[in-house]
Amino acid sequence: MSRPAGNVRLKAARVAAGFNSQQDLADALTEHARHLGIRGLSVGVRQVRRWESDNPPWPQPDCQRVLVHLLGQSMEDLGFTPPWGVEGPRPAPRARTATVAVPAVASGRAATAQQPATAGADYLAVTRSHRRLYWSVAPTQLHPAVLAHAALGCGLLPESADGTRRTIATALAETYLLAGRIEFFDLSEPDMANHTLVLALQAAGEADDPLLGAAIIAHMVFVPGWVGDREAVAERMIASRTYARRAAASAEFLAWLDAVEAECETRCGNTRTALNLIRHAEDVLAAGTEHPSPEWMDWFSPARLAAFKGNTQLIAGHLPQARETLLSALDALMPSEGKQRSVVYGDLAAVEAAAGRPEEACGYASRALDQLAETWYATGMDRVREVRRALAPHQHERCVRDLDDRLYNWCTTVSALTR
Repeated sequence: MSRPAGNVRLKAARVAAGFNSQQDLADALTEHARHLGIRGLSVGVRQVRRWESDNPPWPQPDCQRVLVHLLGQSMEDLGFTPPWGVEGPRPAPRARTATVAVPAVASGRAATAQQPATAGADYLAVTRSHRRLYWSVAPTQLHPAVLAHAALGCGLLPESADGTRRTIATALAETYLLAGRIEFFDLSEPDMANHTLVLALQAAGEADDPLLGAAIIAHMVFVPGWVGDREAVAERMIASRTYARRAAASAEFLAWLDAVEAECETRCGNTRTALNLIRHAEDVLAAGTEHPSPEWMDWFSPARLAAFKGNTQLIAGHLPQARETLLSALDALMPSEGKQRSVVYGDLAAVEAAAGRPEEACGYASRALDQLAETWYATGMDRVREVRRALAPHQHERCVRDLDDRLYNWCTTVSALTR
C-alpha cells in the first residue's frame, strides 16, 4: 500500500487539538512556551513542516517539553523516533486524564511483513462484530473487549504490509472510534474519550481514510460541545467537514454532521442556529447524493435526526412542536434502537415537566427507566435525572415519589449521588 505522506501521528494530534494548520500549531507552541516559562523559544511553520514530514527530526529538549505539554502525548506517540532508539531513556509524557491506558498506534516504520493476507479480513470481522454488539451488550462488558481488540491491532500493524496493513489500520480506527463512543456516551468519561479518539484519528491517518477521519473528528466535537466551548466546536467542525469533502461523503453523512453541530450549538445556548442546521440536514437528506454511506455508520437515520430536532425544540421552549417531533421519532425508531429510545422517552418526559404535567412526565421517565434496564445508556440516564430535577416543585406528589423509588434503588443510588 502507498503510505500517506508525512508524520500522520503528529498531524492527527494537531487536528484533534484544534490546530487546523501548521501555522496555527507553530503560533500555539510559541505562546505555550511563554506560559511554561521557556524564554526565547519561537517555533516557525517551517519547523512544524519538518516535524510533519516523512522523516521528522528529533526536536530539541525545550521543543519536546512544549509539544508534549500542549498535545498531551509522548514524543513517540507523536511520531518521533529518538536518536537512541525506542528502548533508551525518554522524556516523561504529560499525565493523561483517561482512566484506562490505551495502547498507542504503532507506526511500523521499520516493519517486516509477517502476517498473512487473511489477517486483515480476520481482524476486520471482529471489528464488525463489536459494532453490532454495541447495541445490545452492556458497555462495561463490551468496552474491555474493544480495547483488547485495539491492542491486538496495534501489534498487527507493524507485522503487516500493503493492502493487509490498510485493512487493519482502517479496522483499528473504527475500533478506537467505538471505544471512544462507549467512553463518552455510555460511561460519561469525556476526557478518556477524547484521548481514545485521538488514537482513532491517528489510525485513520495510517489507513489514509478521510471519511473515517471526518467521523472521528465529528465525535470529538461533542467533548467541547457538552461544556459549551463554541470556539472549539467550530474549529473541530471545520476540520471534520474538510475531511468529509475530500472523501465525497454521502448525504446521510453530511446531514449527520449538521446534526452534530446542531446538538452542540444547542448545548451552547444557540437554539436558533441549531434549528437552522437541522432544517439544512433535512433538506440534504431529502435531496440525497449518489455516494453511499459507509457500512460502519450505523448511528444515524431520519428518526435520529428527528430526535435531535425534538431535543432542540424542547430546549428552545417550543413545547408543542417538540412533543410532536419526539413522538414521530419514537414511532420511527427500529426495535434495536433501545439506547436512542431511552433518550427520546427522557426528552418527552422533559417536555411534560416543562408543561406542568408531572404525571405524564413521570410516565415517560418510567418508560425510559424500563428501557435502560434492558440496554444501559448513560446519556439516557442523564435525561431522566434532568427530568427529576425539573420535577422538584412536584416532589411531594405520589407520581414523583414513585419515580424516586425506581430511580434511587440499590442499583442506581451510588451512581446517581456521585455524579
